[in-house]
Amino acid sequence: MRLIGDETCPLPDDPVLAATARALNETGHWAEIVGPDWHQVYMTDDTRRMYGGGTELAPYALGARAYGPETVEVQMAWRGGQFPLEMLRRALEIWGPWMLADKAGGREELRRCVDRRLRDVVDGLEPVELVSAESVDFVGIYTAAGAPIPVSVVVTRLRNGAGEVAGTLFLYKPAVGMAVLTRITGIGDPRHFERIAAVTKPGRRPAAILFADLESSSSLARRMSTSAYFRLVRRLARAADQSVIDAGGLVGSHAGDGFVAFFLANHAGSESGAAAAGIRASRVINAALEGVAARSELEAADVVVRYGLHWGANLYVGQIATGGRTEVTALGDQVNEAARIEACATGGRTLASKDLMERLGSDDAAELGIDLDRTEYTTLANLTTATEKARRDAPAIAVCEV
Repeated sequence: MRLIGDETCPLPDDPVLAATARALNETGHWAEIVGPDWHQVYMTDDTRRMYGGGTELAPYALGARAYGPETVEVQMAWRGGQFPLEMLRRALEIWGPWMLADKAGGREELRRCVDRRLRDVVDGLEPVELVSAESVDFVGIYTAAGAPIPVSVVVTRLRNGAGEVAGTLFLYKPAVGMAVLTRITGIGDPRHFERIAAVTKPGRRPAAILFADLESSSSLARRMSTSAYFRLVRRLARAADQSVIDAGGLVGSHAGDGFVAFFLANHAGSESGAAAAGIRASRVINAALEGVAARSELEAADVVVRYGLHWGANLYVGQIATGGRTEVTALGDQVNEAARIEACATGGRTLASKDLMERLGSDDAAELGIDLDRTEYTTLANLTTATEKARRDAPAIAVCEV
């Protein structure tokens, strides 16, 4: 047995298995291949990333017997307890009849190969020949919270030029139709999905925070028909989200005609990069407003957005996933402070805190046209546009217009 860590599995020696493994890995499939005697020969990166909680490649016992003691030990240690013994027992009940039919030594040979805690499952199996392919629906536990995930599996034989079995392929997918998956993919941006996956496990993550809100929304909502106002908000949300994604950020919550975004330092490569990304995103959103207004048959002056940027040195950032939605959120005093900054940025201005501005390196500042040495700041309490909440909750935060 060879335990594969954070590197991609080596391709199998058999040319048929190697070609299959390469194609499946390059196309991002969930798949695993076992050899003729049911030893593990390949698992794709995306499968291992799923078993690794979405943030790392789970270890893989290359060459170990399926459901053998080495394999069971490795799988039960996968992140989040995703493969408890009871689930492995259920899996062996499904795949076991085919394994039993393949074992030259029959039931006793299979009992010797599997983990001792699974031997009673073998005693209840009856051999079934897997001639070509079969489909199976299976419920696996793949989340750190133990949430059951229905999975559809196609199990198929891989044969060499002589028609001999070279291995068995397990091809997995979520148990929803491709039309639904296509719809989800078509709506979302794969780059954003990858960033969301990276924050599946909540943790402390320094980041730039962007709050934005449509000014005079109440008067606009009264003036426009409800359907027209809805289309305006939808266009604004789409333009804002795309700007955030293109800048390397994470889209946070939407509340009516306002939204939040986060730009993580580890995604941007540095604190300077994250701060610059937040400023850049606010500018791109602002540039898109004229088009949003035109498509809504409004004047540009009717669609004004105010922006507040702040730095969160110790934000607790993570993903909240429910049956109805998946959302990135962050907790920390700086989130509330960013909201106070944004509320003071009336007239379509962008106000950035001194904490954020002083994260900017000279190269990023120059690219944005910002002279850090000449930048002057004003505390929120001293702004003529300061709100009551800003004076109460964050009066000493220094900001400038960018």
